[in-house]
Amino acid sequence: MKATLEIRQAVRPWVQKSVARILIGVSGGADSMALAMATIAEAKGPQVEVIAIIVDHQLQRGSGDVALRTKQMLLMKGCDRVEIYPVEVVLIDGMESSARRARYQAFDQAIDAYKPEYFLLGHTKNDQAETVLMGLARGSGTRSLSGIATENGKFIRPMLEITRDRTVTACEENQISPWEDPHNSDSQYLRVRARTSVLPLMEEQLGPGIVDGLARSARILREDADALDLIADELFATLKFRDIEVSALEALPKAIRMRILRSAIYEAGAPSGALGADHLTPVEALVSDWHGQGVISLPGGVKVERISGRLYLSTAK
Repeated sequence: MKATLEIRQAVRPWVQKSVARILIGVSGGADSMALAMATIAEAKGPQVEVIAIIVDHQLQRGSGDVALRTKQMLLMKGCDRVEIYPVEVVLIDGMESSARRARYQAFDQAIDAYKPEYFLLGHTKNDQAETVLMGLARGSGTRSLSGIATENGKFIRPMLEITRDRTVTACEENQISPWEDPHNSDSQYLRVRARTSVLPLMEEQLGPGIVDGLARSARILREDADALDLIADELFATLKFRDIEVSALEALPKAIRMRILRSAIYEAGAPSGALGADHLTPVEALVSDWHGQGVISLPGGVKVERISGRLYLSTAK
C-alpha cells in the first residue's frame, strides 16, 4: 500500500484543516480514484464528510453508465455521498477548453450547494509537466509557464508532487479498475500529443527526469511570477487606473509595466482571462515605443489612448 500511503500523506493536511466536508472531483480515472481512496481513508478519523462530484460531459455514448458505475464503486469504498452532474458542453474555443469550462461550472455549483472547506482535484506531476510544455509551445509568459497552482481558492491539487504511475499503482492496491477515457488517447488533442509523443521522445533523447525538471521549473516560475505580481499590485494601488502618467511607467521594468497595464485594463472592464500578449503588446508600446498611435480597442469595450503624456482608459457604453 505504499503508493496509497504517499497520496494519503499529500491529502492529510487538507483533511486536517477541514471542519465539516470536502468535495472531490472524480472522473473514474486512475488519478481521481486514487485521490478519492486516500481522502476517504484520511477523513475517517476526524469524521470529515467526503462528497464526490462526478461530471458527466455527455460527449460519449454510455457516459452516463460510466458515471453510475463510478458512483457505485465510490459508495462501496466508503464515500459518504456521490453526486452526478450532467453538463452540456458548448463548443466555444476548442473541445478541451469548452469541456473544462462546463466542468468547473458544475464544480462551482457543487461548492455553492455544499459549502465545503476544500474541493480536491486529481492533477499530478505529469499534468504539471504537460501544462508547462504546452505553455512553452505557445510562447506563454511567466505566469502560464508556472503551471498549475496547488491552491486556487477552494480548489486544491494535493498530488502535484506525485506521478501518474503512482496513482495507477494506488488503484491496484485498492482493487480498483479505473476508467480509461478514450479522449486521453485521441491525438487530435494537444495535451494527448504532449503526453504520448513529445514527453516520451524527450525522455528518450535527453534522458530521464524530464517530468521532474518541468515540474520543478513550474515551481520556480510560480515563485518568480508571484513576486512580480506583488510588486506590480503595490505600484498599481498608487495609480489612477483610468488616467496614468506615462512617466510613472517608463522607468519600470517591462515585466512590471505589463502587469500594471493588465490590471488597469481589467479594472476598466475587460472580461476576466480575456487578455493575451496580442492585446497587451500594443498598449505597452504606447509607453515604450510612442510614435503617435491611435486608440487601441480591447475586449469588453475597453479603449486605451495616449494624450499629452498620459494613458486614458475608457469603456464603451
